[in-house]
Amino acid sequence: MVYGLLTMNENQVTLKLSGLEPLIATPQSNFINVGERTNVTGSLRFARLIKEDKYDEALSVARDQVEGGAQILDVNMDEGMLDGKEAMVRFLNLIAAEPDIARIPIMVDSSKWEIIEAGLQCIQGKGVVNSISLKEGEEKFIEQAKKVKRYGAAVIVMAFDEDGQADSYERRIEICERSYKVLTEIVNFPKEDIIFDPNIFPVATGIEEHNNNALDFFNATRWIRQNLPGAHVSGGVSNVSFSFRGNNPVREAMHSAFLYHAIKEGMDMGIVNPAMLEVYDDIPKDLLDRVEDVLLNRREDATERLLEFAETVKGEGKKLVKDDSWRKESVEKRLEHALVKGIVDHIEEDTEEARQNSERPLHVIEGPLMDGMNVVGDLFGSGKMFLPQVVKSARVMKKAVAHLLPYLEAEKAANADTSSASKILLATVKGDVHDIGKNIVGVVLACNNYDIVDMGVMVPADKIIDKAIEEQVDAIGLSGLITPSLDEMVTVAKEMERRKMSLPLLIGGATTSRIHTAVKIDPVYSGSIVHVLDASKSVPVAGELINKETYDNIFSRTKDEYSKLREDHANRKQIKNYISFNNAKANRTVVDWSVKEMVKPTILGNQAFKDYPIDEIRKYIDWTPFFSTWMLKGKYPAIFDNEVVGDEAKKLFDDAQVVLDEIIEENLLYANGVVGLYPANAVGEDVEVYTDESRSEVLKTFHFLRQQGKKGSGLPNLSLADFVAPKSSGKKDYFGGFAVTAGVGIEPLIEKYKQDHDDYNSIMIKAVADRLAEAFAELLHEKIRKDLWGFAKTENLDDEGLIKEKYQGIRPAPGYPACPDHTEKGLLFDLLEVEKNTGISLTESYAMYPAAAVSGFYFMHEESKYFGLGKIEKDQVVDYAARKQMDVEVIEKWLAPNLSYDV
Repeated sequence: MVYGLLTMNENQVTLKLSGLEPLIATPQSNFINVGERTNVTGSLRFARLIKEDKYDEALSVARDQVEGGAQILDVNMDEGMLDGKEAMVRFLNLIAAEPDIARIPIMVDSSKWEIIEAGLQCIQGKGVVNSISLKEGEEKFIEQAKKVKRYGAAVIVMAFDEDGQADSYERRIEICERSYKVLTEIVNFPKEDIIFDPNIFPVATGIEEHNNNALDFFNATRWIRQNLPGAHVSGGVSNVSFSFRGNNPVREAMHSAFLYHAIKEGMDMGIVNPAMLEVYDDIPKDLLDRVEDVLLNRREDATERLLEFAETVKGEGKKLVKDDSWRKESVEKRLEHALVKGIVDHIEEDTEEARQNSERPLHVIEGPLMDGMNVVGDLFGSGKMFLPQVVKSARVMKKAVAHLLPYLEAEKAANADTSSASKILLATVKGDVHDIGKNIVGVVLACNNYDIVDMGVMVPADKIIDKAIEEQVDAIGLSGLITPSLDEMVTVAKEMERRKMSLPLLIGGATTSRIHTAVKIDPVYSGSIVHVLDASKSVPVAGELINKETYDNIFSRTKDEYSKLREDHANRKQIKNYISFNNAKANRTVVDWSVKEMVKPTILGNQAFKDYPIDEIRKYIDWTPFFSTWMLKGKYPAIFDNEVVGDEAKKLFDDAQVVLDEIIEENLLYANGVVGLYPANAVGEDVEVYTDESRSEVLKTFHFLRQQGKKGSGLPNLSLADFVAPKSSGKKDYFGGFAVTAGVGIEPLIEKYKQDHDDYNSIMIKAVADRLAEAFAELLHEKIRKDLWGFAKTENLDDEGLIKEKYQGIRPAPGYPACPDHTEKGLLFDLLEVEKNTGISLTESYAMYPAAAVSGFYFMHEESKYFGLGKIEKDQVVDYAARKQMDVEVIEKWLAPNLSYDV
C-alpha cells in the first residue's frame, strides 16, 4: 500500500487510540484533525470560562469541537491564574460523564509534567501526550517516555533537543532519528505510538532563511515516514500563515495547500481550524500558484508576488476607489509621489524602470529617489508632513534601495569602489532596552541619505566603539531612557577618549539633557559632543558635525556653550538651598494615624495574571502619550480637531486601532502581570514588609529617600515612607507592589517588520505595546482599589478621572521621581517573583525586559501623593547606603542625577 512516498508492507503498524470509541489510524485513513479550542492558550473564550469557573459552559466548547469534526480533543490548562493540575483533572472528569464528548480520544497537553501525569490518570481509553522532547536531555526524555508507556498512551515528540528547536531539514531529521532510536531501543516504546512534530514555521516572512520552512517540513515528513517505521507526523498548521494574519482568504488558501502537500508526504494528523480551510480545488488558480510558489520555494520573488497579490484579496470590507492617475506620470514623478505618500505598491517596478533609464544604479538614488526624499525633508521641516508620514516614506525608500543593492554591490566590486553615504552608528547603551526614540532618529536620518548602523539595545561601550571603527562611521549616536544610562554614556565617552578617537558623539533619550551632557559627558571627551533634543533636530546637527566645512563651527560653539553651562551650574550649587537630613526628617508629613482606618486586603500575597485579555486592557489606554511618541503634540481626543496635526493624528489613531484589532484577533501579544499585597509598617525611612499578619518576620525592607530642599512654612519634606503607618503607631498597615508587561511575543513581529523594511509598523507595534502596558497597570490598580485591597470599593470614575488620577492612592515606580533608586526594583521583583509570574526580567542596569513593562508600589492612604525627590545631600546618602548595606560610592552612582554635590 502506498502512503505518500512510503510503501507500507505490514498492516499491523497502525496507531490505535480510543475514547469510548476506537480511532485507528491506518495508511488508508484520512487526515486526523485535532480540536484545539479546549486549550486555554488557543481559545480566549475557553480560557475565560475556565477562569470564571464556568466548567459547564466550557464543556459546550468541547462538544462543539466534537460535533465540528475533531477526532482528538486537545486539552490544555497552562494558565498563570489557574491551578493547572486541578483544572485538568476537573475538566477531564466532567468530560468522562459526557458520552458524546468522551467518545473521542483525549490529547493531554501541558508544559508541566505533573499536569500531564494527572491528566493521564483521568482519561478513559488510550490518549495522546503532548509533548515530550530531548530539550532537557536524554535522561529526562527517557524517564517521561517510560511513564507515558506505563500509562498506555501515545506520545507527540517535538523536534527539539539540548541545542534548541529544529529549524532546518537536517536538524529535523537528526533530532527525530535520535528520539526514535532512544524510544525504540532504550524505552522499547511501541513504534506506532510515536508521533513526531517536526515544527511548522511561517513562510513569506521576508527573511531569506525562512523560505524553505514549508519545504523542509514536507521533506522531513517524507523522511520520517520512509526511515522511521511506524512513526506518525503531526503539526500546528496555522503557524505556516503567520505572516498573513488578518488576511483570511490568503491564510485559508495557505492552510489547504500546505495540508495537500504535507498529507501527500505522510503527515497524518494535526491541529487546524476547519473554519480556516478552503477546499483545495476551489482555491483561485492565480492565488494557488502564488501560495505554492511560496510553500515549495519555487522562485526567488515568491514572497513579494504573494504579498502583492494578497493586497487584492483582503477579505470583505469597504472597497476603496483609488486614484491611480499618478501612475501616468514620468517614472521620476511616480517615485516622488510614492515617497511623499508612502505608497509601496509599485516601488520595485518603478525603481527598476529608473535603473534601466540610468547609466548607473547609484544615479537612481542620487537622482529621483533623493529628489523625492528632499521633498519629504522640506515638507517635514516646514511642518507640512509629520513623523508618521515620514516613517512611511522611509519604508518606500528602503524598499527601493534594497532593490538596487545587488546592482550597487556588483558595480562597486567591479570598480573596487569603497565610497558610500555618510554613516552614523546608533545604539541604546548597556543595560537599557528602550529604542523607540532611537529608531525614530534612525528613520529620520535615513530619510536624509545617511547610512545607519543600528546596533540595537543593551550594547556595551567596547562593542559600540569596535563596531564604529570596523564600519568607519562618521558619527556615533547614543540613546537611553533610564537614569543608569547616563553613567553608561559617560563610560562610552571616556573609552572613546582613551582610544584617542575624534568621532562626533550625539547624545539623546528621555533622561538625557543639555545640562547633564555639558556637566558629565563633555568634560571627559575632547571630541565634539552634542545633545540632540528630538528626532527633528538630529538632521541639522548630524549635517554640521559630519560636514568638514561646518564642523569647526559647531565644535567650538558647543564646547563654549557647555563650558558656560558648567560654570553656571557650579555657581548655582554654591547657594545653599538644602537642609540637613535630620532637619528634613523632623519636617516629615504630619499624619494623625490614631484616626486612620486601616483596610486589610482581601487576599494577602502574590496573584499572577497571565495572558490577560487585551480587549479588556484596551479600554484603559491613555492615548495622549501615544501621539507624543510620534512627535504630534496635543491631548486626546482634542488633537483630532487641531488644524495642523488633526488629520494626521486621526490617521495614526486609526492605524493603531487596526494594529490593536490584529493583536487581539491573532493573539500576537500577551499581557502578563503580578500584584502583591502584604502586611507592612514604616520604620524610620524604610518600609518593612512582613510574611504574615503576626508581623514577626520581615520578608523584605524597602528603602525610601526624603526631600532635602528648603521648604516654605508649613510644607513638609516628603518621603514615600510617610504614607505607611509607623510601627510605633501600633496600627496594622499594608503595602503593595506590581509588575506588568504587554510585550510578550513582540520580538518576531519586530523582526518581520525589520526584514520588510517597515519602520512604521515596527515603531507602531512598540508604541501600542507601551500603551497597553501602561493601561494594564491602570486596570490592575483599579482592581486593587475596588476589589483586591478594597479601600475604595465605591469609586466611580470615568476615563478622564482615571487619566487625571483622581482616585485614592498612588503607584510610584522605583527609578522615577519619588524613589529614583533603580536598585529597589530588584527587591520588588524578588518579593513578587516577577520573572516567574510574568516573564519580565531585569538587565544589569535594572531596565525591564520586554521594554513594554511597568512596575511600582501601591500606597493606599489619602495623604499619599506623587512628588519629585529633587537633590539630596551627602548626609542622607551615607545614611541610605548604611540602611541598604551598600557602599556609598555605589549608591552615589545610582543616585547621580539627584546628588547636590559632585563625586
